[in-house]
Amino acid sequence: MSAATGIGTLTVRPLDPLKDAELLHSWVTHPKAAYWMMQDAKLQDVEREYMRIAAHEHHDAYIGLHEGRPAFLMEKYDPRYVELTGLYDPEPGDVGMHFLVAPTDRPIHGFTKAVITAVMDELFADPRTRRVVVEPDVSNKAVHALNEAVGFVAEREIDKPEKRALLSFCTRAQFLAARGVAI
Repeated sequence: MSAATGIGTLTVRPLDPLKDAELLHSWVTHPKAAYWMMQDAKLQDVEREYMRIAAHEHHDAYIGLHEGRPAFLMEKYDPRYVELTGLYDPEPGDVGMHFLVAPTDRPIHGFTKAVITAVMDELFADPRTRRVVVEPDVSNKAVHALNEAVGFVAEREIDKPEKRALLSFCTRAQFLAARGVAI
């Protein structure tokens, strides 16, 4: 992915669980990452979690770069095998997604929306992706608004082991319509 936006170029690269663990640890334990549920994680916990993801055939993690510098985390997963197994009836072409924008002392207006848009572009770049699935915490109103802004439609609340989540979907057509692209 390489998305030129009004805020600069966003790209992704595969996450290296050992080389990126210290950086990730600073992100996932930051107070702004409370919904990531790793506030008390030690560096070794972060290494272990991302080693587990790297070894999983249905879960991938990426470091997002803004102008070549690490700025966000992106995960994609197959909801038939990860996160949502047994919690809804997946359709062919469903892809699950998580993203986390790195904490910063110098926020850029519109950056988080540019990130989620770039993440969605990346997921829909694969022609097999028909629909993106997310399951944010029901109380995370900020991410619900971002999801809606890029075309997600909430379906229902579900109970996951770690949280009550808002199951939401976004088709390629919904994403393009939210961006104002005629189809």
